[in-house]
Amino acid sequence: MNIILLSIFAIGYLLIALEQKVKINKSAIAVLLAVFCWGVLLVYNWHQDKVVLNQLNCHLADIAQILFFLMGAMTIVEIMDSYHGFRFISQLIKAKNTVTLLWIISIITFFLSSFLDNVTTSIIMVTLLQKLIPKGENRLTFSGMIVIAANAGGAWTPIGDVTTTMLWIKGYISGLKIIQKVFIPSIVSIFIPLLYFSFKVKFEKYNDTVQNTDEKIIGAKKVFFIGVGALFMVPILKTVFDLPPYLGVLLGLGLLWVYTDAIHNKEEQLKVPRILAKVDYSSLLFFLGILLAVAALDSAGVLSNLANMLDSTFKNRNIIISLLGIISSIVDNVPLTASTMGMYDIALYPKDSFIWQLIAYCVGTGGSLLIIGSAAGVVVMGMEKIDFSWYIRKVSLIAFIGYLAGIAFLLYI
Repeated sequence: MNIILLSIFAIGYLLIALEQKVKINKSAIAVLLAVFCWGVLLVYNWHQDKVVLNQLNCHLADIAQILFFLMGAMTIVEIMDSYHGFRFISQLIKAKNTVTLLWIISIITFFLSSFLDNVTTSIIMVTLLQKLIPKGENRLTFSGMIVIAANAGGAWTPIGDVTTTMLWIKGYISGLKIIQKVFIPSIVSIFIPLLYFSFKVKFEKYNDTVQNTDEKIIGAKKVFFIGVGALFMVPILKTVFDLPPYLGVLLGLGLLWVYTDAIHNKEEQLKVPRILAKVDYSSLLFFLGILLAVAALDSAGVLSNLANMLDSTFKNRNIIISLLGIISSIVDNVPLTASTMGMYDIALYPKDSFIWQLIAYCVGTGGSLLIIGSAAGVVVMGMEKIDFSWYIRKVSLIAFIGYLAGIAFLLYI
């Protein structure tokens, strides 16, 4: 049975990786993958179908918390964007040459992605970049740095990346501890590439005035700060009142919804029901399918067997997790994180153990090693038409050095 499950998972994963070639949306493949995996479990355990269904229901309850959190957070970000709330970010970018701009763009990306998802952050920063620098080698270099900074920025907060969100919601890490332990290693992972590209980028002067043609919308700034405040309050509510993160983010969404309805009771295009149409729900279905498929492997004992095999081969869990981070540049970090959570028992490695902090860092930042290794990289690749081989030649090695430096610092502290 396990061989069949692994074969189905491998075929499904291959089709997901070759989405652009096969022309089939990865979300559709992920949903089918989940159904087939659990179908195999039910067929092979037909005499214990109630046990299998109970396992499915338990996994689904955990996954639903992640999905509702992501749905609420994505909707808040989309509302902020619809009200042009990110306009003020462009006003912060004041530089007279490309080197200074590189540092400003990277730092803003790093901190912005710590509370927004790295995909949204990448879209915002590349859009601003296109207004600041003409198309060419410099802009490609900036784009590569945005990928590195966005992934590193998401690794040190519980709401910055879906991987840390998964670990946080499931109770493997706490918000304060992950910030304390992973913040500086994440900075180290972008500092080395940033320093390197400062010498490689072509020094140019330019006019730092960004032309903003967005129509002014009433309450845009308040919507932005309410949205940011709502996202920041989620980990605080979790820590102080033990309010589940999905309820915290839904609270923020509800308050923002009431406020936008109150100030724009006639403009239908600025109301949340209209904005909901812009939310990428296909991504939520992708997460659902992948997480359910991985849960099937977990229930079948495949992941625990994999953990035992890696342990017997390498003997050192730090090496194993570091390798998993490298694998995340090829394999999507969502199923990889889910697999890792199934590999190691939280009873043996309780909340805030070093192993979970290392996983958060490695899987979060490891996706920067290849342009296709993270959702942020794929988005930037599409927006800037970055060639896969160019990224390998120009960015991958220095991103890998930064990745290893961050691990070394995390192990040291």
